[in-house]
Amino acid sequence: MWFKNLRIYRFTKPFDFDSEKLTELLAEKAFHPCGRQDVSKYGWVPPLSGAPGDPDFDFVHVCNGNIMLCAQKEEKVIPSSVIKEAVQEKAEFIEQKEGRKIFRKERDKLKDDVMLELLPRAFTKSHRVYGYIDVKENLLLIDAASANKAEQFMSHLRDTLGTLPVIPPASKQVPTDVMTNWLSEQSAHPPFELEKECELSNPSDSANVIRCKAQDLDADEVKTILESGKHCSKLAVNWNDSLHCVIESDLSIKRLKFEDKLIDQANEADAEDRAQQFDQDFAVMSLELAQFCKDLFAAFGGLDEGRVV
Repeated sequence: MWFKNLRIYRFTKPFDFDSEKLTELLAEKAFHPCGRQDVSKYGWVPPLSGAPGDPDFDFVHVCNGNIMLCAQKEEKVIPSSVIKEAVQEKAEFIEQKEGRKIFRKERDKLKDDVMLELLPRAFTKSHRVYGYIDVKENLLLIDAASANKAEQFMSHLRDTLGTLPVIPPASKQVPTDVMTNWLSEQSAHPPFELEKECELSNPSDSANVIRCKAQDLDADEVKTILESGKHCSKLAVNWNDSLHCVIESDLSIKRLKFEDKLIDQANEADAEDRAQQFDQDFAVMSLELAQFCKDLFAAFGGLDEGRVV
């Protein structure tokens, strides 16, 4: 339940779907497993896993006005080496039988044929992506390590609702400039505190990167690197003694880890069932993340309402 990564998007218009209508729309785009010839499938599942008819089988989970959603992706797994070997066997068979050379265009066709043959027998793997809408703060927060997974979640939600007016947060100050200044001054914007990890990159060459891990960031070598003109593109911080994370240059959050005191707080009231425990976890987490986002935006000069990144 506790998010491990965070992709933040803000609504440009208030989210005005009620839970009943939202449930109805999500059910129309529900997840269905891959068929024999499907490469992948994507759809909505209940945030609380359950079977149809169970009390917990609901595509929308609302707590304190926050709306939790969950998407599932299933895809067929066919190792590239297996495909390559099968294509090679077919190509060699045709070349020997017909006495001619198989060229690239025909090999591509053979590859498509091999895929169709192998799909019904392929193993599948699946993963879930959670995201919730903070209606009060006009934010969409997605637990996704990559931008692609977040984009797929939003694309499916947009297709489901017919609209999704969200954009990434654009700060008034450039995040890399702010984080570089924090490192240079050895002081972050309260209530953030620097930890022992950062990534320093060359603004004119994105491949020129130095990664520091378990490193005292006030060390002379770090100062020398900053003086050479490199900027801080990733920075590990502690927020409010409540969570630890890595802030990236696009204000996405990686390796989000909540302090035990918050998890204990969510467990203070003995839950009668998993739905109640989910609510308690969700309530504590969403309350902390709402304040975290406010402090994050403030630390980078506030949001630039007129700029889109």
